[in-house]
Amino acid sequence: MSENSNVTPEAGDLAFTRENLRGVISEASYAGALSFMRRRYAKDLSEADVAVMGIPFDLAVSGRSGARLGPRAIRAASAHIAWSAPWPWASDPFTDLAIVDYGDCQIDPGYPAEVPAQITDAARTVLAADTALLSLGGDHFVTYPLLKAHAEKYGPLSLIQFDAHTDTWADEPGRIDHGTMLWHATREGLVDPLRSVQIGIRTHNPEPLGFHIIDALEVHRTGPQAVASRVKQIVGDNATYLTFDIDALEPASAPGTGTPVIGGLSPFQAQDILRGLAGIDIIGMDVVEVAPAYDQSEITALAAATIANDLLCLHAAACVRKRSK
Repeated sequence: MSENSNVTPEAGDLAFTRENLRGVISEASYAGALSFMRRRYAKDLSEADVAVMGIPFDLAVSGRSGARLGPRAIRAASAHIAWSAPWPWASDPFTDLAIVDYGDCQIDPGYPAEVPAQITDAARTVLAADTALLSLGGDHFVTYPLLKAHAEKYGPLSLIQFDAHTDTWADEPGRIDHGTMLWHATREGLVDPLRSVQIGIRTHNPEPLGFHIIDALEVHRTGPQAVASRVKQIVGDNATYLTFDIDALEPASAPGTGTPVIGGLSPFQAQDILRGLAGIDIIGMDVVEVAPAYDQSEITALAAATIANDLLCLHAAACVRKRSK
C-alpha cells in the first residue's frame, strides 16, 4: 500500500492533497473527502489518462426516483476498497494510468430539456483532452448523451450493456426516458447494434433493434466465461462503450435501484464476465441507476463502486494492449 508520491498519511484528505495521480495510499474509509477511490479532485486534465465524473440526474426515471444521489453514494462506498490494488486483476489501473475525480457534471433540473446537451458538452470537454471518461449516474438516460460525445470522437460504437431491461422501446424524438435512450442512440447511428450486446436481460421487448441479447437465463446456464467469449466474438476490435445498469444484478445483492427485477446476475457472475472481457477496446464506460434511498447497508453502492473499479481495470488493459503494439 504505497504510492510513488511525497504525500504523507499525515496530510490526509487525499482527494485534495495527492500530488502524484498514480498509486495507492491507505486512508481511513470513514473519514476524509470522498472522491472516487481517493483520487485527486481536478479540472486540469493535462496529466490525466482517465477522469471520473458524476452525473446526478434522475428526471428520466419511469419508476422510483433517487439515482441523482448515486454518484455521492458510489464515491462514499469506494473508500472501502481504495486501499489496495483490485483483486484478482493482474495489473493495477492506478499504477498504469493517471486517474482523477473530475467532480460532477453541472446540470439545471429546472430545464430538463437542456440536460442532455449539458451532459454531452461535459463529456466532450473531457474527451477533447484525450482523457477517457468513467461516468457515475444518475439514471440510465445519461448514457445517451454520453454516447453522443464518444461517437463524435470514435465513430459508431459497439455497446456492451449489463441490464435487466433492453432500453430500446420506441419513443418520440426529443423525449427523455431511461427506457428508450438506446432507441434514440440506434436511430442516430451512435451505436451499431449488430456489433453490440446486452447482458442479463430479463424483461420483454418485442423489438430489440438488432442487438444481440444474452439474457439472465443464458448467463446462469452457460456461465460467465462462455458469456465473455461470446461477447468478444460480437464486439471484435471495434471501439466499445460499456454501460452497467446496477439492476443487472439480483436485487438481493443490489436493492438500491429504481426498477429492480428478480433473477438477476450475482456480483461474482458480473465481475467474472468483466474479467473475461479483457482485451476489448473499452473507450468509455459508466455505472448507473444506484438509488441509495432503497439500499441496505450500502451493498448496492459498494457493488457499483467495485464494478466501476473493474471497468477501470478493463480500460487500463486496453491501454496497455495498445501501447504494446
